[in-house]
Amino acid sequence: MGWETDHAPRQDELDGCVTCGLCLPHCPTFRLTGSESASPRGRLAAMAAVAAGTAEVDERFEEVMGLCLQCRACEPVCPSVVPFGRAMEGARAEIAVQLPTRRRKLRAWLLGRVLPSRTAVRVASMLAAFAQRLRLHKLPIRLLSRIGGLRRLPLGGPSRAGESRTAAGERVGTAALLIGCVQDAWFGSVNEAAMELLTAAGYDVSAPSGQSCCGALAAHDGAAAATERLAATNVAAFANYDVVVATAAGCSAHLAGYGEWASGGEELADRARDITVVVAEAIADGRLPRLPPRAISVAMQDPCHLRHAQNVVGETREIVSAAGYEPVEIDDKGLCCGAAGAYVLSQPKTSDELGLHKANQVRASEATIVASANPGCEMQLRFHLGDRYDVRHPIELYAEACRGFS
Repeated sequence: MGWETDHAPRQDELDGCVTCGLCLPHCPTFRLTGSESASPRGRLAAMAAVAAGTAEVDERFEEVMGLCLQCRACEPVCPSVVPFGRAMEGARAEIAVQLPTRRRKLRAWLLGRVLPSRTAVRVASMLAAFAQRLRLHKLPIRLLSRIGGLRRLPLGGPSRAGESRTAAGERVGTAALLIGCVQDAWFGSVNEAAMELLTAAGYDVSAPSGQSCCGALAAHDGAAAATERLAATNVAAFANYDVVVATAAGCSAHLAGYGEWASGGEELADRARDITVVVAEAIADGRLPRLPPRAISVAMQDPCHLRHAQNVVGETREIVSAAGYEPVEIDDKGLCCGAAGAYVLSQPKTSDELGLHKANQVRASEATIVASANPGCEMQLRFHLGDRYDVRHPIELYAEACRGFS
């Protein structure tokens, strides 16, 4: 049958794999299963078989693609530089078109319509806040149990959409802040820290009210039409700003790939930055201060879409160090924590196994503060570590230290 969409895996991407196997030890699902079909090489082979017409997009193909975390740990070690993440998104777009089910259509609606709706997310957040207070996450129901990985949610609160602030000193440019979907509602203190630090670093900062969800989760799930629509919305909303800043690693990585999803997306991608990169640059330039050291260790957890997709590693250490903390390494390979967006619900066994492994790495470090720059990773860590550990975004730790020092 072959491919049916414009986002399908491209032949040059499939031909790029030389089956060398260098990706295998870096792939979490291959390490867990030892199965060739659970490796990047095996998944690319399955895609190539469909492209050649010797296999179909069927339930087995969906199973092989569905186990992938899309962590992209295979990309930095690939000698052919195969864009595996893009190929996976294309494969899942094909699955969505060729194997339509009610469940998949429901997910596309949730990711493409409900998640980008600030009203819907606020209502869901209030319900989750009530569930926290009623301790419903203690019930043996997986969806409710994941509430245990959330920060203490407020019962209400305004969105930062439409907010603007002026540079607190010599102006270096303008910055548009992607406030995100759940990031806006559940991690408001991260966005507040971003606005504080960006203005302190010399940026006029705006959170344009016309923006929407970045579309990363829709892209990962194969909801291509929704992804295109969300990307087009943000291309328009973020025009005429010097930089476009995201406070979630998954969002900044997706913005960097906007050229695949919307007219004008490549130009936006050139201006997109993760907040950790912008803050680290400002610290290096002396626009933001280095604070005196303190004898407190912070375990460094690298979100996959920061470390593997964007090659951002040293910046998070620089921020934590500038806040006066001592960064502690827990995993030099940067193995995925198993969160991966909706993966915690679609592949619970694999997600939990990887989450427990990451939690044990943190425990072995003996640090009780953990720095993580992605909401999904933070929720996974909080869920598996428990209340004794404080999991925060690196810029939160830094902004809080700056407030205490001033």
